[in-house]
Amino acid sequence: MDRRAFLKIAAVGALAGGVQGISGPFSALAAGSDSSSDEAVRYMVADSHFHYVDFLQKTEGMDALLRAMGDAGVEHTMISGMPLVKKWDAAEPEEPRYYLDDNGRTYWYSATDFIVARRVMELPDQARSRFHPFICGFNATDKHAVLHVERMLEEYPGLWQGIGEVFGHRDDLTNLTYGETARANHPALDPVYDLAAQKNLPVNLHNNATSRNRLDRPIYVYEVQEALSRHPRTVIIWAHAGLSRMLDLDQPAYTGLLREMLTKHDNLYIDLSWLIFENYVLDPGSPGQVRPYWLTLISDFSDRFMIGSDNIGHFATYNQNITKYYLLLDALSPEKAGKVALTNFLSLLPG
Repeated sequence: MDRRAFLKIAAVGALAGGVQGISGPFSALAAGSDSSSDEAVRYMVADSHFHYVDFLQKTEGMDALLRAMGDAGVEHTMISGMPLVKKWDAAEPEEPRYYLDDNGRTYWYSATDFIVARRVMELPDQARSRFHPFICGFNATDKHAVLHVERMLEEYPGLWQGIGEVFGHRDDLTNLTYGETARANHPALDPVYDLAAQKNLPVNLHNNATSRNRLDRPIYVYEVQEALSRHPRTVIIWAHAGLSRMLDLDQPAYTGLLREMLTKHDNLYIDLSWLIFENYVLDPGSPGQVRPYWLTLISDFSDRFMIGSDNIGHFATYNQNITKYYLLLDALSPEKAGKVALTNFLSLLPG
């Protein structure tokens, strides 16, 4: 039985218990959950989008993360650093905590991968197996970017299981970052995509569908489409479905566009992390309900969607950033919910 078939079977077993708690072939991994929260854990989850550090490269640490994962029923997580760091300008009287706190710029930061590698390698084997490190510390506009990926693979053989989050178009962050504008189809990323295909590493890509003042048409989608077409053997996970804070596009039309892309490109997967779920997937007119066109799309392509927290270094909101997806998972069949919650992400990993 191949890995993908096994994971599909595992998903059904894991979800069959529903509100009865965690069961199935991965139940042993739930040992870290604290008993006070077990009753609230209704789905086993793979967090497909997570940053161990924030934009200052700070973190609450691995112990706090493991506790947060246990409380939220997260058995596996993609773990990455942060490819950019926020500069504290001399003109700013207070240290920034987030990239939007002031007008200081951000710059590409390769050491983030070393931070992640060391913390993961310090874990005992059983805990380490729950983490799936992704390489992200390279300048996505530098044609030497692939050399950093190669160095990380050589320096830590067998550790890395993906690449990303790769930053392309990103609202204000693009405007605050030194240098050339990053984009999904930048020539610097072609060798990165090629190497990813060669090594069977999925790529998590953030590239906004459009600009905040171009909501009548998604002007940057072609960049993602070109990357998918030029690299059909490279698995690309489009972070946040291409949406962002201020990209309230015509959602029926946009989900129609996503349907066309998923139909055309077998190598396209979508994560629903960050605020996308509450801002766009949920129906503002019917609290607690998923918009029908989103639900139909996710159900029809249940092999291609995944969920994630997109927490960055701090975990106070981690639980709510995972359990909010219960509204979606409850609306899907148990088999499809298991895929979206857990096995779609795991099935893309090497080995």
